Amino acid sequence: MKRGFASDNNSGIHPEILNALSAANEGHAVGYGGDELTQQAISRFKQEFGEQTDIYFVFNGTGANVLSLSTLTRSFHSVICADTAHIQTDECGAPEKFTGSKLLPVATVKGKISPEGISKYLHGFDFEHHSQPGIISISQVTELGTIYTLEEIKAITTLAHQYGLFVHMDGARIANAAVALDLPFRAFTVDAGIDVLSFGGTKNGMMMGEAVLFFNPELAKSTKYIRKQSMQLYSKMRFVSAQFL
Repeated sequence: MKRGFASDNNSGIHPEILNALSAANEGHAVGYGGDELTQQAISRFKQEFGEQTDIYFVFNGTGANVLSLSTLTRSFHSVICADTAHIQTDECGAPEKFTGSKLLPVATVKGKISPEGISKYLHGFDFEHHSQPGIISISQVTELGTIYTLEEIKAITTLAHQYGLFVHMDGARIANAAVALDLPFRAFTVDAGIDVLSFGGTKNGMMMGEAVLFFNPELAKSTKYIRKQSMQLYSKMRFVSAQFL
């Protein structure tokens, strides 16, 4: 049986997920997330990340990242990220197009950025000629397969919050990080100071679907409208929710 390791996008769908899709296909259900499976999936996420978590299902990773950043930025903001970040190298400028924000790539050490690298962009606050630093984005697992330690994440979130910035985690492969760190998801996300998480499904055996998790619901008051405008609101949402369950 041939296997291609160039990308986890080349792999198939996990058999249990195929079975879940088939089971979800029985009968009719309310659309746009009003179904029982979606409510169960939301409850499951809350069990992992805390009752305060606000969850939004989307189609794909680019959509998850764009929705995360669009909610927390305005067009005069900048997004500080790794020069290897998926939002910088592989999303065809979608984050900049849909947010209007400027991406500021930081040189990495094996895919990871540090407070020292971030700090050079932390200037120009309240100066109208300068894009305002608004959010730091990190990938966990990184695009080079490396993993931020808990201490490294906390160092970045502490610095960000000190300057009034949010922190986004691109967790397209977050399941791998949980296994490698041997930690529950919330330990290196919400408990470590992450504000919004793109939780990956497609690269962990699903056919399609990602989730955007806001750990402060006050930050997500406009997210449902942005999701609709971004063409990421799936009418038959039960088929995404069933896969996550």
